[in-house]
Amino acid sequence: MMTIPFRWDQVGSFLRPQELKEAREAYKQGKITKEALTAVEDKAIIALIEKQKEVGLKAVTDGEFRRRWWHLDFIAGLNGITVYDFETTAFGITTEAQGTYVSGKLSFNENHPFLDHFRFTKAHAGDAVAKQTIPGPNMIFLDSLILSKQYNENPVYETKAAFIEDLIATYRAAIQGFYDAGCRYLQLDDTSWGGLFDDRFRGLIADNGYDPDELIQEFGEITEAVLADKPEDLAVTFHFCKGNFQSKWLYDGSYDKIAERLLAIKQFDGFFLEFDDERSGSFEPLQHIQNQRIVLGLVTTKTPELEDKEVLKARIKEAAQYVPLNQLCLSPQCGFSSTHEGNKVSEEDQWKKFALIIETAKEVWGDTV
Repeated sequence: MMTIPFRWDQVGSFLRPQELKEAREAYKQGKITKEALTAVEDKAIIALIEKQKEVGLKAVTDGEFRRRWWHLDFIAGLNGITVYDFETTAFGITTEAQGTYVSGKLSFNENHPFLDHFRFTKAHAGDAVAKQTIPGPNMIFLDSLILSKQYNENPVYETKAAFIEDLIATYRAAIQGFYDAGCRYLQLDDTSWGGLFDDRFRGLIADNGYDPDELIQEFGEITEAVLADKPEDLAVTFHFCKGNFQSKWLYDGSYDKIAERLLAIKQFDGFFLEFDDERSGSFEPLQHIQNQRIVLGLVTTKTPELEDKEVLKARIKEAAQYVPLNQLCLSPQCGFSSTHEGNKVSEEDQWKKFALIIETAKEVWGDTV
């Protein structure tokens, strides 16, 4: 099996083409059918896959073009989940948003639409690796249960242990489902860990009766249990950022509180971690890594300014003080469009950043992937 994650890699989401945005809005207004929207999505995804291969990416995704949100669309497709609309100021702007809560017994939907979405990507990936991204299990634990007003007013499970048992079973079934569909590169995106070091969210967690320090251990145990029986030839990576919504973020703080437990999860083949600005802190927490790869998210997707290649090289060298250079890789710190709206960058900016990442990686590590 090829080494995954690759020396130059990507997180998953790409800016939506204008034609796709217009089609999604037309579908929302009832002007076109679901089939018509899907046809636009298919065309845009095929073009995106070819562009990813053209710039030199070894792993390609569907850009998350069929999703409204990077996480909610997957979670909403599970059994036992309810989606609701609300208004939020969490990202520093007032905007419409959606949330989820556990409203019934949690389980994986064997007809989850993401399975067919992946099959489409794989069918058009050619000689590239088709990569699938889904939110990690602790996104549901934190957002849909611990911090959920709806759930706490009407709890479904008699015990936390009973919920965790179903959560683990749900994700094990999901992983097997993607594997059976042909997936060999799966990424768990899990920003929920940020709530365990951000002071404001630690307070919210405590107010709801949970100890954020204890949750660090529980989050790790849940993730390990989810991955315990993963197929040997399935590469699974972890991606963390501190939120990515129209160039805004959600969490503040460094990796110090979570790094030792998170990086001890040996079933992961690699960790995509955000290091694009001073909010990420130093590379010192990376010393807890074992023999997996660390993908340094040094190139931001939040602003259009192109990073300086020599600065990137210097930062890679700095990280290599804590992690052997041959365990390091390079990528953007997050996707370019974690939601349908996208970040405040252009498609030209997006591809310039990938060109820079690949050029820098090849100069640091050669052509080895």
